[in-house]
Amino acid sequence: MKVAVLDINGKETGRKVDLSDDVFAIEPNQHAIYLDVKQYLAHQRQGTHKAKERAEIAGSTRKIKKQKGTGTARAGSIKSPVFRGGGRIFGPRPKDYTQKLNKGLKRLARRSALSLKSKENALVVVEDFNFEAPKTKDFVAFLTSLGIDNKKSLIVLGDTNNNVYLSSRNLERSEVVTSSQLNTYSIVNAKSLVLTESALEGIESNLKK
Repeated sequence: MKVAVLDINGKETGRKVDLSDDVFAIEPNQHAIYLDVKQYLAHQRQGTHKAKERAEIAGSTRKIKKQKGTGTARAGSIKSPVFRGGGRIFGPRPKDYTQKLNKGLKRLARRSALSLKSKENALVVVEDFNFEAPKTKDFVAFLTSLGIDNKKSLIVLGDTNNNVYLSSRNLERSEVVTSSQLNTYSIVNAKSLVLTESALEGIESNLKK
């Protein structure tokens, strides 16, 4: 599948690139996408939640009233969960939320997500570009020239570019990553996917069978 290459002003350069059918034209596997996105979101959780239980509360352990004859329930300790300030019953404990997925399944998920973007015509290829200095205004102008300034966008670069990254950092609806940082969640979450030529080469070399 051939796609026109645009310049930084959103105009066609007269060149076209071939998108690999193994990466951008497969039958999307929705379950693979689901599993990869689920793993990504699970890995965002710190798992440091903790509540003190009865044995961890600071307080006296003496019996606060006699066992019988008060007309109320028996009570052995002020640290009991039924009293204010007592321990919590079955409270949250630290937990590791990491999940394991096979590398082959993760590659399938990324290829499926890229194929979906290609089918939706939500994928644009631009020539490699750079800014003279980090300026949000220049990055907004770039998005406007592509007609995606009002959409969630994911811009994929071949290598780290601080000027481009810093120019995008103030924009909530736009994200800049390198081809090695690309993940299924970011692809699915974006409404428009912008690939530079060098990023396209890196993606295809990483994901081809």
